[in-house]
Amino acid sequence: MTHWFAIVMGASLFTLMIPVIYRIWVGPTGFDRILGVNVIGTKTAVLLVIIGTVFDRVEMFVDFAIAYALLNFVAAIVISRYLNRTISLKEMEAREQKTSGN
Repeated sequence: MTHWFAIVMGASLFTLMIPVIYRIWVGPTGFDRILGVNVIGTKTAVLLVIIGTVFDRVEMFVDFAIAYALLNFVAAIVISRYLNRTISLKEMEAREQKTSGN
């Protein structure tokens, strides 16, 4: 019974990633895209734990999930700081409005 529940929850999480992919593709700003990638990374960490439940190796997959979540968090912070230092949000929105207006 636990395996079916884990499979259904994993499939549901995977299905919920599809709208987030749209947000990554469309934007409108770089910060929205970073947030979308971070959401997918978080859901992937949860999926790793669910996969560990299905294969009865939760202790191994929890370690992988923690490492993946840490890398996801650090990457989001690094990219956000890079974007924040290179261009301000107002300048980014102004540039995107100019390109979408043409």
